Amino acid sequence: MGERVKKIFWKVAGPLLRRALKGKHRDVSELSIQEVNRLLKKGERMVLLDVREKEELELGYLKDSIFIPRASLPERAGSLLPDKHAPIVVYCAAGVRSILAAKTLKEMGYSEVSSMKEGIEGWKKAGYQVASNTGLTSQQLSRYSRHILLKEVGAEGQVQLLNAKVLLVGAGGLGCPIALYLAAAGVGTLGIIDDDRVDLTNLQRQILHRTSDVGRPKTESAKEAIARINPDIKVITYPERLTSENAIKIFEEYDIIVDGSDNFPTKYLVNDAAFFTGKPFVFGGVFQFEGQASVFAPKEGGPCLRCLFPEPPPPGLVPS
Repeated sequence: MGERVKKIFWKVAGPLLRRALKGKHRDVSELSIQEVNRLLKKGERMVLLDVREKEELELGYLKDSIFIPRASLPERAGSLLPDKHAPIVVYCAAGVRSILAAKTLKEMGYSEVSSMKEGIEGWKKAGYQVASNTGLTSQQLSRYSRHILLKEVGAEGQVQLLNAKVLLVGAGGLGCPIALYLAAAGVGTLGIIDDDRVDLTNLQRQILHRTSDVGRPKTESAKEAIARINPDIKVITYPERLTSENAIKIFEEYDIIVDGSDNFPTKYLVNDAAFFTGKPFVFGGVFQFEGQASVFAPKEGGPCLRCLFPEPPPPGLVPS
């Protein structure tokens, strides 16, 4: 079973398994997250034992915890937990593995062992603080947990996303879903340039905008929609048309340029400004039920849009 599948399994089946295990292992004491928090605030002497896997620790942990994956307890507990009479509170993600770990410790002769109900996920949902080596807040660790669990992203990748600055050209049919997903993913700064206003005919596809936004600048309604989705995101709006006079200056402030425009003059302008500022340019175009997408990074030795299409194609021939 892959690690990602395991995490989903424990999240979905965890509460049911915890109840079943508790019924089977009645000799294992359980403490609520509220009781553990109260004891910690009182300064009660206890050992906090995290029995999750190494990659899960990026999601946050209780300060001053000892880390021993559950499967490693028989080999490692003796050296890391030398006092068999010290009060030990075991926790995991959702309170399932910690019951099994507590049972193992009791069988090894540890006398005061308890399992924390609901685990670290319940701890975070209750609003209690967790420690982290990532620099992310407790809320961010929860919001982006599915990213953090992916080895291709992880906490380091999420921090890079939060530090990234992406400029989106256009807040229409292409730009709206792009903005939604970039904001939800945690791209820290989104610039949006569009001089258009919301029209009733936009609403069947331009999902950032609502009926009450008709007549408003698209940049305004887009900014408000993004704030509703993810307050982490800083949105910089440019309620103006992209031109040869302002393109270079605006592009210089961003790491990546994403094209959501609907006409070739703008796409060629985006390409040229990205080329001269050395910024990667994500190209997209849609025509009815067809679409095209590409990434141009001339600074890395690749082609640009003009390499593929030296001249703008006739209207309607290719997606725009």
